Amino acid sequence: MTLTRQEVEHIAALARLDLSEEEKDRYREQLSAILDYVDQLQELETGGIEPVSSVQPRRSRLREDQPDKGLPVEDVLDNAPDAEEGQFRVPPVLE
Repeated sequence: MTLTRQEVEHIAALARLDLSEEEKDRYREQLSAILDYVDQLQELETGGIEPVSSVQPRRSRLREDQPDKGLPVEDVLDNAPDAEEGQFRVPPVLE
């Protein structure tokens, strides 16, 4: 599918791009080539293929989550700007 110069100008206007005359010609060729490739892909029979989100096999690259002992409350509250009765004290957020 070959795009016209007017179609490229319309696409550029929608994208709010100010293209030079050389860029319009170059993008017309490039966008036309992309659309031709999409046409080729449309011809493929994909009816029996299940949709997938990735072509890579599904596997977790994360380590196993193992619970660990946390920091003592006193150590955590030492870094708090304000603490009261073993808890963080924050300003109220009510209107």
